[in-house]
Order: sequence, then C-alpha cells, then structure tokens
Amino acid sequence: MADLLDRWRAAARDAGATDPAGLTDTGQQLLRRWREPHRHYHTVDHLSAVLDVVDAYAGLAGRPDLVRLAAWCHDAIYDPRASGDANERDSAELADRLLAGLGLPAAAVTEVRRLVLLTAGHEVATDDADGALLCDADLAVLATSPPAYDRYAAAIRREYAHVPDPDFRVGRARVLSGLLALPALFRLPPLAARWERPARANLHRELTALTGPASRPTPGPA
Repeated sequence: MADLLDRWRAAARDAGATDPAGLTDTGQQLLRRWREPHRHYHTVDHLSAVLDVVDAYAGLAGRPDLVRLAAWCHDAIYDPRASGDANERDSAELADRLLAGLGLPAAAVTEVRRLVLLTAGHEVATDDADGALLCDADLAVLATSPPAYDRYAAAIRREYAHVPDPDFRVGRARVLSGLLALPALFRLPPLAARWERPARANLHRELTALTGPASRPTPGPA
C-alpha cells in the first residue's frame, strides 16, 4: 500500500494541503475504508484502477490533483444497504471533513465534493473536463473484456448478497437501463472512441441475462 499512500500524499500536496503531518494518517484511514470486508468490487483494486485512468489522461483535466482526491473519496463510504445516493452524499461529506482538516483551500474542498457527487448519476456537463475524467475513470470497468466484465458483475452481486435474487434482478436492471439511457457513457474523446461500444455491448449482455426468458422461473404444472 506504500505506492498508494505516496499517490495520496502527492495529490493532497499538489492541491494545497498545509498539514503534512496528517497526510499519512488520513490516507491510511481512507485505505481502511476501501478494505472493508463487505466490499467485493468497490475495493482498493477499484481505487487503483480509477487512479490509473486519471493519471493516464491527466492532461485532459484542468485540476487533475482534485480529480485524484475525488477518486480517493468517491466510494470511501460504501454501504450496499444504503438507499439512493446516500453513499455518494456521505462520501462527499467525508471528503469535506478530511480535506478541510488537511488545510486545503475552501475552493478545492468544494470542488472535490462536487466531483464526488457526480459519481451518483455520472451525468456531466459538456464543459466539465474534470468531472468527465472522474466519471469516465469510474465507469472504465464497463468497457473491459466480457470475462473481466462478468467478474465485475459477479462481485457486485456478492456485495448485494443480502438482496433476494428477484429483487436484485429488478434493481440491477434499473441501474443498467439508467446507464444505457445516458447520451454517452464516456465523455472524453479518446476514451469515448475506445470504450463506448464495448461498454454498451457488456451492459446490454448483462441486462438481457437479467431480464430474458432464461432468467425467469419455469412455471409449475397447471
């Protein structure tokens, strides 16, 4: 985890943190959250993957340091039993407290909070390059190979193991349909060109599996 902590400290310093002594403790606190045992997809691996995309395309953002901090905070609070956008709102509140405590300028804290909240619906304005980079990075898993996507979908199901299968199918289908209804899953041109088509193919494939005839119980005898 040393590499991740180094990345956290660098992003916070670049964003204007004035409490260097607190950087390591805060980063470790966040990592403990990302390692909670109920997580199967929203783990340190997901955090690392999001940060990797942000780093690779940092030149397309106005404040990549703030995008990195938002990546650290965007799923810092993750409770599969929470409703609506409660996780994103709670994560934004946590980001507010932690970053203000490190002495970041108020404008930077407000921007990180805004970015974290964008991940609830992944709806980004056309002129919001920083929001586009964070949301594109967060959704990158959708464009992976079918086997990798299936592992992601299975991990999501494990996070919702407390939900009965019929209810999970309905809820998951609603999420997938909402994503497919977005005008674009990816906004930054280099990512949209590479990822839009495979991501939509994966989403359609999972949605068909959830709602198709094979997913419905076989009727009993008349």
